[in-house]
Amino acid sequence: MYIGSVEASPRLAVDVVAFSLIKGELSVLLVERRRAPYLGYWALPGRFVGLKDGLEAAAHQALEEKAGARGLHLEQLHAFDQPERDPRGRVITIAFYALLPPGGTPVSRGAGWFSVNELPPLAFDHGEIIAYAHARLRDQLFEAPVVRYLLPRTFTLSELQDAYEVILGRPLDRRNFRKRVLKDKTLEPVGERRGGPGRPAVVYRFSRAG
Repeated sequence: MYIGSVEASPRLAVDVVAFSLIKGELSVLLVERRRAPYLGYWALPGRFVGLKDGLEAAAHQALEEKAGARGLHLEQLHAFDQPERDPRGRVITIAFYALLPPGGTPVSRGAGWFSVNELPPLAFDHGEIIAYAHARLRDQLFEAPVVRYLLPRTFTLSELQDAYEVILGRPLDRRNFRKRVLKDKTLEPVGERRGGPGRPAVVYRFSRAG
């Protein structure tokens, strides 16, 4: 979300898609707009980029100013440049995304977490940006250890599979999933077991080399 007027020349902005797993749902951090355009709508944390701002620095500043979130690892996602995306004028936004473990950061008043399956009315093209980021996350899930940023430090294989299924939006075969993730050598047992129905489950963490 960003405020201010837009002159005739194009302006550059940043928006951040911050994901977390909250109450079994993939959720995104949004802030409520307090002025036009889209007064009362929800939006991604964002801001215009100043002449002396780096893109990533501007994204961090947007997160801190708009949502009270600090110190997140950001990755640049995509440029959104549709001419009519902002009613104030020509604005090109560079989207970033961040992944947070549950309870990873507090958020300020006027910001909140929403399930990607139950989003409120969104400003600008932020629904498109969120969908693009979700698709990127799904594509990377088995290719890079991105899920490690969404989980607590230790977890069971069932909890790991639950995270994958929430992100993918579909169930996975338990036996094939465990065979695949253990084959990658990115997990290591921590020497503990976690109680639950039936046999206590082995507790894992991501290896530092993974």
